[in-house]
Amino acid sequence: MPISPELDAFIRRMPKAEIHVHLEGSVRPRTVLDLAQKHGTPLQTYSEDYLSAFFTFRDFDHFIACYVAVCTTLRNPEDFERIVRELGEDCAAQNIRYIEVHFNPATNVRKRGLNFREMLDAMNAARRDVRDRLGVEMRWIADGVRDEGADHRSVARTVEWIVNLTPEDGVVALGLGGSEVGFPPELFVEEFAATRAAGIHVVAHAGETTGPQTIIDSLDLLGAERIGHGIRAIDDPALVARLAVAQIPLEVCPTSNVCTRVTPALGEHPFPLLDRAGVLVTVNSDDPPLFGTTLTDEFRVLAEHWGYGARDLQRIAGNAVRAAFLPEPERARLLQAFSASCDDLREELGLRV
Repeated sequence: MPISPELDAFIRRMPKAEIHVHLEGSVRPRTVLDLAQKHGTPLQTYSEDYLSAFFTFRDFDHFIACYVAVCTTLRNPEDFERIVRELGEDCAAQNIRYIEVHFNPATNVRKRGLNFREMLDAMNAARRDVRDRLGVEMRWIADGVRDEGADHRSVARTVEWIVNLTPEDGVVALGLGGSEVGFPPELFVEEFAATRAAGIHVVAHAGETTGPQTIIDSLDLLGAERIGHGIRAIDDPALVARLAVAQIPLEVCPTSNVCTRVTPALGEHPFPLLDRAGVLVTVNSDDPPLFGTTLTDEFRVLAEHWGYGARDLQRIAGNAVRAAFLPEPERARLLQAFSASCDDLREELGLRV
């Protein structure tokens, strides 16, 4: 349903945090074409209109094919420095003040010959620029790709790279991405145990294209502290109750779930049901240009489709900070800043609910 101009202004101007967005899936279409032309990849002859049609997904597998096509245009550290800087600019335009960004180091090293250290250094050069110039704080989640190779080396190599990093490198967690089907959490127990032993956070995509058991196994076998997507938890009332009691965050991406056909329509999406059940839900854009969305648009979904008012939108925005892999003093400062800013904004716009 249409929302008031005041609520739309609140959504645009409110401070935001995001904890589930993929670097390689955040590249602007114009940049995809520029990089394709720069490196002579197969996408070089395409147009932005073609890419828009190409990115109209048939299903989850088609989405993966599109994602891989974008990744083929990223060939050197300078490319990664550019896309991080542009992502930071897109964040600043939406008043996103803190963001945790997934990236796929092993894939970029194995398929495109990049050096992990050089790639990360380039990303961090842009990260520092974005922080100093725009006031956007970025951290990294290094994703192992569960279905890349029969020996699961993507996850193992990712762990080898990140366990000896310093806090200045910005990597706060190991993630587990790729296709859930046929690659259950039990295959990666050793790698996740080593990561936790090194004091690094762990998170896993689960319950997006498979059922609630993948979520349960990610929690019990991998020690996952957050679940990427996790919407199929709704099929298991006992799991929903567990998530609510333990306040285990779900990184929910509504538009993504509709575009990849893992849920039929926004009207059937379980986000509001999970929220009402007391689960700590966050809202995220996943791969914004690929899905034709932004984090601001995702908050509009909450208001337009599920009737969320300003106070509830403020609460959901705060959930991302509560779920973030932040030291407690930094989390407390950010929550206080969010609360004060949102309270002032609601007062200015006359929004009491």
